[in-house]
Amino acid sequence: MSTPPFQPASDRDIDIVSAQLGRPVRNVIGIPARCVCGAPTVVATRPRLDDGTPFPTLYYLSHPAATAALSQLEATQVMTEYTQVLADDEGVRSAYHRAHESYLADRDSILVVDEIRGFSAGGMPERVKCLHALGAHALSAGPGVNPIGDLALERAAWSTEVCECADYDLDGTID
Repeated sequence: MSTPPFQPASDRDIDIVSAQLGRPVRNVIGIPARCVCGAPTVVATRPRLDDGTPFPTLYYLSHPAATAALSQLEATQVMTEYTQVLADDEGVRSAYHRAHESYLADRDSILVVDEIRGFSAGGMPERVKCLHALGAHALSAGPGVNPIGDLALERAAWSTEVCECADYDLDGTID
């Protein structure tokens, strides 16, 4: 099987993501989206962790400013609005289903894990559950793949074009 088109994670990336999250990361296999400064924004995690646990969340948002902005957006109850968009707009609904299939194909290209087969992230393909997961997928896959992730990123008080990173030392600590 081939792997999705993302850069492998370097030791420095792992240190930065661990600093971003405030804990050691596990089973990171790549960096599918980066800040304009080069720091990781989204990490890709193996579908089965080293301890054998199935892990359905391939694309995980790690950037603190992006995470905070999507948390603030979730607090406005916008998921209800986006779920209504899915109900009302056949085009968005179809695109969201394709985003779900794309997510599954990316994950399965790394490793097929029977326990999570058919489960993607963020409520796809039927509802909107987690803007962090949907935004991470949209950042990783690029504009136009995940319509709800795209909507959330457009509305969030954060931009991929402006660096809001802390400074990271080589040991992974934040200055």
